[in-house]
Parts: sequence; C-alpha cells; structure tokens
Amino acid sequence: MAKPLLQLALDSLDFDQTISLAQQTGPYVDIFEIGTPCIKHNGVKLVRELRRRFPDKLILVDLKTMDAGEYEATPFYEAGGDICTVLGVSGAATIAGVVKAAQAHGGEAQVDLINVPDKRQCARESAKLGAHIIGVHTGLDAQAAGQTPFADLSDIGNLGLPVRISVAGGINKSTVQDVVRAGAGIVVVGAAIYGAPSPAEAAREIRELADAA
Repeated sequence: MAKPLLQLALDSLDFDQTISLAQQTGPYVDIFEIGTPCIKHNGVKLVRELRRRFPDKLILVDLKTMDAGEYEATPFYEAGGDICTVLGVSGAATIAGVVKAAQAHGGEAQVDLINVPDKRQCARESAKLGAHIIGVHTGLDAQAAGQTPFADLSDIGNLGLPVRISVAGGINKSTVQDVVRAGAGIVVVGAAIYGAPSPAEAAREIRELADAA
C-alpha cells in the first residue's frame, strides 16, 4: 500500500501566521490545505503566495463550493491550487462543474461528504462524475458532539471506488495509524499540529507514525 499523504489544515485567518506555519511544517507535509475561513478571509492572494513559496507541495483550497461550481473554482485553480473542494450536498451539476474546472487546469476535485445523509450513494455518484478525491469529514461541530470519521471511512473504503479517500476530523498522533490502516490515502491534521507547542515537531511525529502504519 502506498504511503498516505499528510495534509495540514491551515485554519488561521492571519496571512503571515499561515505562511509561517507552512514554513515550519513544510518538510513533513505533502498538502497544504487553505481552510474555509482562511480562504474566505485571504482569497486568491494566499493561494498565489503558497504556490510561489512551495512549488513542490500540493495546495488544497477548501472552498466547500455549494453552487456555481466551475465559475467559483476556476480562479483558484488558475492561482495555483491543485485541489478544490465541493460539498456533496451541492448536487451533481455543481460537482460536475468543479470537476470540469479541475480537468481544465490539470487539478483535482474533492467532494466533501460533510452532512451528506447517504454518504455511500453520494460517493458513488461523485466518482461517476469524475471526482478524484472523496473527503470523509467530521466537522468541528460534530467533533464537539463526540462524533468521529471512522465508521464513515470504513463504509466508503468498502465501496472500492477509483478515487483517493481523504479523512478529516480530530486526527492526532493517537489515531493517525488507525486512520491509515482503515484505508485513508490522505490524512488531514489540523489542531494536533498547529496547536502544538512545536508545530514542526508535531508534524514530524505524525508523519513518522503515518508512514509506519
């Protein structure tokens, strides 16, 4: 099994703090995710700056697009984004629009299953539409209520779809190996890295644990 990619969620609204965190963790991270609040606050300028500074990293723009898929995603692919996210609840037309924009720019489209009632069916339909990544995502509010992504990961992984599976939702050094063993191709970590006393050390430790799983 190929080693999983480690994705860091950059969730700060502060432009300079976001760049600093990327610089600290860069040696251990494969994908920089510009989180939804962060991209709303900073816009395409941040995408361009991360692309300029980190030409060897993948950049995911967590747009969580809900409508006008191609129109909304296109500027972010043009600015250097590699992956844009679209909500599974947005429906087939919107997902297809983001897929079209991704294909036009050599990028990838990720469908986020957050709050999707029938996640298995949405994953199947998204794969048929050409989505490259399915995101199993337990949001912050759901985490606060005690939910985890593990059951959903198992359900989606068992479908055998021709996509990569990304998993996000409170993953830390205690759970990262379980997530990898359950079939995640992309492991998303946020607070366990950026909230640590040393983000670089936390990223290194989680990277090593993921690789050893």
